[in-house]
Amino acid sequence: MSVNSLDAIDLQILNELQLDGRVSHAELAARVGLSASACHRRVRRLEAEGVIDGYVMIVNRRAIGRDVDVFVEVSLLSQSKESLKLFESEVGDCPELMSCHLVAGDADYLLHLAVKDQRDFERIFNRYLTRFTGVARLRSSFAIRTVHETTRHVL
Repeated sequence: MSVNSLDAIDLQILNELQLDGRVSHAELAARVGLSASACHRRVRRLEAEGVIDGYVMIVNRRAIGRDVDVFVEVSLLSQSKESLKLFESEVGDCPELMSCHLVAGDADYLLHLAVKDQRDFERIFNRYLTRFTGVARLRSSFAIRTVHETTRHVL
Protein backbone atom coordinates (compact mmCIF):
# COMPACT_ATOMS: atom_id res chain seq x y z
CA MET A 1 0.00 0.00 0.00
CA SER A 2 1.35 3.43 -0.89
CA VAL A 3 0.71 6.71 0.88
CA ASN A 4 -1.28 7.78 -2.20
CA SER A 5 -3.84 5.03 -1.54
CA LEU A 6 -4.45 6.23 2.01
CA ASP A 7 -7.41 8.54 2.40
CA ALA A 8 -7.74 11.41 4.88
CA ILE A 9 -9.38 9.18 7.49
CA ASP A 10 -6.61 6.58 7.22
CA LEU A 11 -4.07 9.37 7.78
CA GLN A 12 -6.04 10.65 10.80
CA ILE A 13 -6.14 7.14 12.25
CA LEU A 14 -2.40 6.73 11.79
CA ASN A 15 -1.68 10.12 13.37
CA GLU A 16 -3.88 9.37 16.36
CA LEU A 17 -2.34 5.94 16.89
CA GLN A 18 1.16 7.42 16.72
CA LEU A 19 0.19 9.81 19.51
CA ASP A 20 -1.43 7.09 21.62
CA GLY A 21 -1.16 3.47 20.50
CA ARG A 22 -3.29 2.35 23.47
CA VAL A 23 -6.34 4.44 22.57
CA SER A 24 -9.53 2.36 22.54
CA HIS A 25 -11.29 1.74 19.24
CA ALA A 26 -14.30 3.69 20.53
CA GLU A 27 -12.19 6.73 21.41
CA LEU A 28 -10.22 6.50 18.15
CA ALA A 29 -13.47 6.30 16.20
CA ALA A 30 -14.80 9.41 17.96
CA ARG A 31 -11.58 11.31 17.20
CA VAL A 32 -11.72 10.52 13.47
CA GLY A 33 -15.51 10.68 13.02
CA LEU A 34 -16.32 7.02 12.33
CA SER A 35 -18.36 4.33 14.00
CA ALA A 36 -16.33 2.03 16.24
CA SER A 37 -16.82 -0.94 13.89
CA ALA A 38 -15.80 1.02 10.78
CA CYS A 39 -12.75 2.37 12.57
CA HIS A 40 -11.81 -1.11 13.78
CA ARG A 41 -12.05 -2.46 10.21
CA ARG A 42 -9.78 0.31 8.94
CA VAL A 43 -7.19 -0.31 11.65
CA ARG A 44 -7.20 -4.05 10.89
CA ARG A 45 -6.81 -3.30 7.14
CA LEU A 46 -3.89 -0.94 7.85
CA GLU A 47 -2.29 -3.68 9.95
CA ALA A 48 -2.91 -6.39 7.34
CA GLU A 49 -1.46 -4.23 4.56
CA GLY A 50 1.67 -3.51 6.57
CA VAL A 51 1.07 0.22 7.01
CA ILE A 52 0.90 -0.36 10.77
CA ASP A 53 4.03 -2.33 11.50
CA GLY A 54 3.36 -2.98 15.18
CA TYR A 55 2.73 -1.45 18.57
CA VAL A 56 5.39 -0.77 21.19
CA MET A 57 5.83 0.65 24.65
CA ILE A 58 8.65 3.18 24.99
CA VAL A 59 10.75 2.91 28.13
CA ASN A 60 12.01 6.08 29.76
CA ARG A 61 15.74 5.40 29.44
CA ARG A 62 16.57 7.83 32.23
CA ALA A 63 14.36 5.80 34.60
CA ILE A 64 16.40 2.65 33.88
CA GLY A 65 19.77 4.40 33.91
CA ARG A 66 20.53 4.15 30.19
CA ASP A 67 20.18 7.78 29.20
CA VAL A 68 23.60 8.33 27.59
CA ASP A 69 23.50 8.21 23.79
CA VAL A 70 26.62 7.14 21.95
CA PHE A 71 26.93 7.21 18.18
CA VAL A 72 29.60 4.99 16.67
CA GLU A 73 30.82 5.24 13.10
CA VAL A 74 32.03 1.86 11.87
CA SER A 75 34.31 1.43 8.88
CA LEU A 76 34.87 -2.07 7.58
CA LEU A 77 37.99 -3.49 5.95
CA SER A 78 35.90 -4.49 2.94
CA GLN A 79 32.53 -3.43 1.58
CA SER A 80 31.83 -6.75 -0.14
CA LYS A 81 28.35 -8.20 0.21
CA GLU A 82 29.78 -10.95 2.39
CA SER A 83 31.50 -8.47 4.74
CA LEU A 84 28.38 -6.35 5.08
CA LYS A 85 26.19 -9.40 5.68
CA LEU A 86 28.57 -10.77 8.32
CA PHE A 87 28.74 -7.45 10.19
CA GLU A 88 24.97 -7.07 10.06
CA SER A 89 24.48 -10.59 11.44
CA GLU A 90 26.81 -9.86 14.39
CA VAL A 91 25.79 -6.32 15.33
CA GLY A 92 22.33 -7.34 16.52
CA ASP A 93 23.92 -9.35 19.34
CA CYS A 94 24.72 -6.14 21.24
CA PRO A 95 21.74 -5.57 23.59
CA GLU A 96 22.50 -1.87 24.08
CA LEU A 97 22.19 -1.21 20.34
CA MET A 98 19.21 1.01 19.59
CA SER A 99 19.75 1.20 15.82
CA CYS A 100 22.24 0.38 13.10
CA HIS A 101 22.27 2.17 9.75
CA LEU A 102 24.21 1.42 6.59
CA VAL A 103 25.35 4.89 5.54
CA ALA A 104 27.04 6.69 2.69
CA GLY A 105 30.10 8.77 3.49
CA ASP A 106 33.32 8.16 5.38
CA ALA A 107 31.93 5.30 7.48
CA ASP A 108 29.99 2.21 6.46
CA TYR A 109 27.62 2.05 9.44
CA LEU A 110 26.31 4.36 12.11
CA LEU A 111 25.33 2.74 15.40
CA HIS A 112 23.22 4.30 18.14
CA LEU A 113 23.81 2.85 21.60
CA ALA A 114 22.02 3.62 24.87
CA VAL A 115 24.48 3.25 27.74
CA LYS A 116 24.70 4.06 31.46
CA ASP A 117 27.95 6.03 31.41
CA GLN A 118 31.48 6.03 29.98
CA ARG A 119 32.46 2.90 31.90
CA ASP A 120 29.43 1.08 30.54
CA PHE A 121 30.39 2.15 27.03
CA GLU A 122 33.92 0.87 27.60
CA ARG A 123 32.47 -2.52 28.58
CA ILE A 124 30.32 -2.60 25.44
CA PHE A 125 33.23 -1.41 23.31
CA ASN A 126 35.46 -4.24 24.54
CA ARG A 127 32.80 -6.94 24.64
CA TYR A 128 31.08 -6.24 21.31
CA LEU A 129 32.38 -3.46 19.11
CA THR A 130 36.03 -4.56 18.97
CA ARG A 131 34.98 -8.15 18.29
CA PHE A 132 32.81 -7.58 15.23
CA THR A 133 34.39 -9.27 12.21
CA GLY A 134 36.02 -7.07 9.58
CA VAL A 135 36.04 -3.76 11.46
CA ALA A 136 38.81 -1.42 10.37
CA ARG A 137 37.92 1.65 12.44
CA LEU A 138 35.49 2.75 15.15
CA ARG A 139 34.80 6.41 15.90
CA SER A 140 32.57 7.23 18.86
CA SER A 141 30.71 10.39 19.80
CA PHE A 142 28.82 10.97 23.05
CA ALA A 143 25.68 13.07 22.81
CA ILE A 144 25.69 16.03 25.19
CA ARG A 145 21.90 16.13 25.20
CA THR A 146 19.02 15.21 22.94
CA VAL A 147 17.51 18.31 21.38
CA HIS A 148 14.64 16.59 19.56
CA GLU A 149 13.50 13.00 19.28
CA THR A 150 10.30 11.41 18.06
CA THR A 151 8.88 8.08 16.98
CA ARG A 152 6.15 9.84 14.99
CA HIS A 153 6.25 9.95 11.19
CA VAL A 154 4.81 12.84 9.24
CA LEU A 155 1.96 11.65 7.02
